[in-house]
Amino acid sequence: MTDDQSTTNDEVPVTAEHPDSATQLAGVDHITLIGSNIEDTVEFYRDVLGMPLVLRQPNLDAPDVTHLFFDTGDGRILTFFVEEDRQSHQGPQRPGVGAVHHLAFRYEPERLAEISEALEAHDHRYSEVDRGIFRSIYTYDHNGLTIELAADKFEIPDDQRGEALALAQQKRVEAGAEYAKEEHLEAAIEDLGLPVERHDFPTS
Repeated sequence: MTDDQSTTNDEVPVTAEHPDSATQLAGVDHITLIGSNIEDTVEFYRDVLGMPLVLRQPNLDAPDVTHLFFDTGDGRILTFFVEEDRQSHQGPQRPGVGAVHHLAFRYEPERLAEISEALEAHDHRYSEVDRGIFRSIYTYDHNGLTIELAADKFEIPDDQRGEALALAQQKRVEAGAEYAKEEHLEAAIEDLGLPVERHDFPTS
C-alpha cells in the first residue's frame, strides 16, 4: 500500500467531483446476473416489475445458454443468463464477498399504492421502509434475490443527483448525524440552487 492509500475509511473523501483517473465512464450500460429459467425470469421482471423484454438471444460465449435483456425503465438494461433445466431458488440468498446483495430500481412516488397492489396480486411479500432521504419497498425475486424499489423524497435532476447526495453527506457529517436525513438533502438541494419539490407518498 502506498502512502496515498494509507488513509482510514473516515478520511476517504466523499465528493461528486470526478477522480483523477484515466477512465471516465459515461454511466451504466447493463448488469448481467445468472438467472434460473426463462419462464420464471420473464414472469417476475416483465409481468411483476413491468420491464419490457427487449432482446433474447444465445449467450455469445455459451450458445446453449439464453441471454435475456430487460429495459429497467430509463434505457439501462438488466440481463440474465438462463437455461431451461435450472430450477428457481426458493428462499433468501446468503451472498458472500463479491456477490450481489440486492438490486434497486426507481419508482414514481405516486405509484406506491399501485405497486404494492401489484406485488400482492402476484403473491409477492414486501415491506415498506423509510430510508431517511428516500422511501423503499423491499421484496424478493423468484430466486430469492432482494429487490428494492426506491424513490427520492425530493425531485432531483438526474445529472445533479450525485452532487446532491455528496452535499447531503457533507451536511450529515457536519450535523453529527448517523445517516442522511430529509433535512440534509433538502438543504443540499437549496445550496445547489434547485427548487425544493417534495414528493407526496400516498398510503399503500
